[in-house]
Amino acid sequence: MTAASATVVIRDVSANDVPAVDALLRGVFPREDEALLVMRLCGDGDMVLALVAEDEDSRDPIGMVAFSRMTVEANGKTVPAVALAPLAVAAEARGLGVAEALVRAGLDRLEAAGVVLCFALGEPDYYTRFGFDPALAEGYASPYAGPYLMAAALQGGLVPCGVRGEAAHAPAFARLGEGA
Repeated sequence: MTAASATVVIRDVSANDVPAVDALLRGVFPREDEALLVMRLCGDGDMVLALVAEDEDSRDPIGMVAFSRMTVEANGKTVPAVALAPLAVAAEARGLGVAEALVRAGLDRLEAAGVVLCFALGEPDYYTRFGFDPALAEGYASPYAGPYLMAAALQGGLVPCGVRGEAAHAPAFARLGEGA
């Protein structure tokens, strides 16, 4: 794929995509953790949204993003929330806007579905372009708390005032590093 052939289609992951998405994740990341995470999230029923980016000409998957269910309590109320992970783009498609298209499409769909918060664990310099903010995540107790845990407020930025509470990822996250 070259910049000239960078026409990308973003769509829901289908059952037919499973082998290609698994291969993509195993090819992008140094360990199998992310591929196993996606498998476990789906198996546990915690996958909320999974999108694939494919080259319009070849129909080859060149990227994917997953959003999974979280249990978030803020000020004694449950807040509809998800976690963004993993985000993967094939080496030959990097720098072409594939990851950005995946994240933006996912956040738009989640906002339309009524999700209030989306958490991500990653580089703030990258994720802040999508509205993720480490300061917003600071109000939540999480095993991933720290400068790399960020949250994006959806629904026009409306989040409960003075948010403080718990943010629990799906159980599959606690099994990262365990292998198959």
